[in-house]
Amino acid sequence: MTFTTRPELSGTFGMVASTHWLASAVGMKLLEAGGSAFDAAAAVGFTLNVVEPHLNGPLGDMPALIRVAGERPTVLCGQGVAPGGASLEHYRDEGLDMIPGSGLLATVVPGAFDAWMLMLRDHGRLPLRDVLEPAIHYARHGHPLLPRVSATIADQAEFFAAEWPTSAAVWMPGGEPPQAGALFKNPDLADFWTRLLVEAEGEIGRVAQIEAARRAFASGFVADAIDTFITDTCVMDGTGARRKGVLSGQDMATWQATYETPVSVSYHGWDVFKCGAWSQGPVLLQCLQMLRNDPVADMDPLGPDLVHLTTEALKRAFADRDTYYGDPVHSDVPIGVLLSESHADAHRKDIAHKATTDNRPGVISGFEAQIKSYHARIARGATLTAGVGGGEPTMAHLANRKGDTVHIDVVDRWGNMVSATPSGGWLQSNPVVPVLGAPLNTRAQMFWLDDDLPTTLAPGRRPRTTLSPSLALHEDGRALAFGTPGGDQQDQWQLAFFLRYAHHGMNLQEAIDAPLFHTGHLQGSFYPRDLRPRHLMVEPHFPSATLDDLRARGHNVEVAEPWTVGRLSAALHQRNGIMKAAATPRLMQAYAIGR
Repeated sequence: MTFTTRPELSGTFGMVASTHWLASAVGMKLLEAGGSAFDAAAAVGFTLNVVEPHLNGPLGDMPALIRVAGERPTVLCGQGVAPGGASLEHYRDEGLDMIPGSGLLATVVPGAFDAWMLMLRDHGRLPLRDVLEPAIHYARHGHPLLPRVSATIADQAEFFAAEWPTSAAVWMPGGEPPQAGALFKNPDLADFWTRLLVEAEGEIGRVAQIEAARRAFASGFVADAIDTFITDTCVMDGTGARRKGVLSGQDMATWQATYETPVSVSYHGWDVFKCGAWSQGPVLLQCLQMLRNDPVADMDPLGPDLVHLTTEALKRAFADRDTYYGDPVHSDVPIGVLLSESHADAHRKDIAHKATTDNRPGVISGFEAQIKSYHARIARGATLTAGVGGGEPTMAHLANRKGDTVHIDVVDRWGNMVSATPSGGWLQSNPVVPVLGAPLNTRAQMFWLDDDLPTTLAPGRRPRTTLSPSLALHEDGRALAFGTPGGDQQDQWQLAFFLRYAHHGMNLQEAIDAPLFHTGHLQGSFYPRDLRPRHLMVEPHFPSATLDDLRARGHNVEVAEPWTVGRLSAALHQRNGIMKAAATPRLMQAYAIGR
């Protein structure tokens, strides 16, 4: 018998898994009220804005993979685009050769809210008030503050007080950082959502009210508040300089969330679905293609052979990501070639017993200039951080704070499914917009200021995000939603989880609890875009023989603190109506709930 930190949940009514127990409980409340997986997921998302503000916010981003029962999955793109004023010339005139990791120039159009509204309009069952009220309750009446939120605010306290006073007012009521476990309230955010509801409920009918809320956000008081703030405000960013932003109300009024066809591959009876090349999702699919002919089921899931093989596959897929991926609406992305068996076979033949020391994108005819540019960016290395420190050094280092992400998996009794990965709008990444009680996102930092790349900054272009939810359908009728926060690590941890579940007889909780690993041998997506050759981080509950073997193969093994790598969750629907769910014990926040 295998012991896990928690049981794999099993039931027939519904399953909700997210990165915070309060949010999961809210999702289950919506299912109990007769809502669908789509109602529940949206309610979870808004609650996570409140209880994990260091990881996501109302003005952030949200890609999702959704499945209406019995249908093929669909991508819901809540990734906003670069503003109309976000030209290369403007950013270069600001003295930048890289977009800062914080500050107003790092902002794109907020996308999460409209994506949730689109999902609710087309697939929800409950009134908008039912979806928003739990989050409004926690914002207005308070919730026990997570230790990591308290620590993040304390870390930024000096900076907020000196440079971002609107943030100090929200995150440090009374002038001091709140204590872990204290009841924390955000009345401005509660007022923001309440006003949305009041305006929406001026219309008659659920759909009309949702459309009214979309208008209030995109071209009403929300857009007005953001436009005024951007116009009137000049704040310090991650370089230590003070700059104004370029996002406008017009940018918000002309953008809407969209549905798209996912990309997918078939793998050992599974069809695995991901967002397109404007995300990093195809990385996981490329790795599955590379591994499709290997005897993965015969390999020890905690042994060195499988860890080495998957790490080397990931290195090559990430090199392709950083060479070829981008917004396919604006660039020619050869996704068909990247996901082809021939491309995967060429990569697989290149994987040897020893760890790769360099970076090896696959060669695709007609894209030689992008390969050359990729290697040039790798070679620039440390010079990419040249802008750091220009300005007041102590404030610059406080301004440049990374955030992370949250994740949601929901399945209902009808077989509807959602896998969503909201992020952005971190409390540490941008100042709070007055009246709204929430900061803007910083997803534009994923653009490059180099010319002629699929990820070059351009008005109306989506940044190539790391956000990467997953859905997979098996030929036996199983349908699996899974994902994790983690930036560049998202598809790395998901790959390990999926291989263990698909090949090694592990249930969802066993596959999540098993030790995880990831490599830093890739060009980071976040400022300052660092790369760590041959790096391999592993959790210490791998067998010592595995770690010794990996070191012998040339991996620079970094042993993490126990139970600190990955924040996976998953939910499963079977043809017989039985549902299952699981969530990671790591960081002691995520929970699956179901019956």
